[in-house]
Amino acid sequence: MTTLPKILESKTKIRFQHCDPFNHLNNAEYINYMINAREDQIIEHYDIDLYKMAQTKGVSWVVGTNQIAYLRPAFLMEAIVIDSQLLSCTENELLVEIRMWNHNKTELKAIMWSSFVHFNLLKQKRWNHTAELMELFNSIKNPLDVNTFNERILQLKPQKV
Repeated sequence: MTTLPKILESKTKIRFQHCDPFNHLNNAEYINYMINAREDQIIEHYDIDLYKMAQTKGVSWVVGTNQIAYLRPAFLMEAIVIDSQLLSCTENELLVEIRMWNHNKTELKAIMWSSFVHFNLLKQKRWNHTAELMELFNSIKNPLDVNTFNERILQLKPQKV
């Protein structure tokens, strides 16, 4: 059996239409870049296509909450790296951390914790994961040694002397 990666990574570039008048990535666009990257990563590495699942099985995930910290600006046409990992899972919810870095991962731009609720689109209610999904999630989850988002920010922020 192949071991699946626990941290997924992809690269992209900041585009003009997503920037503010100062050539910084607009704060709402950070979320779009990060969620889009995670969607692409889980298709590529775990063969989970959210849209195909919604069409064929009537289930998918919806965002329950987002917590985001903007640490450094991302600039127009800047090459960035976005990595993500599953922190925890329950029978019907996932907690994912997504990080945005500069091109060589020496400067953290933003960090986000998102909870995703498994949802039955046909019944319009929260839905439990299948046994197969739970097996996958348990094999790829990568918990942290912190309990809160604020603790995580402090852990990742560069210390000033």
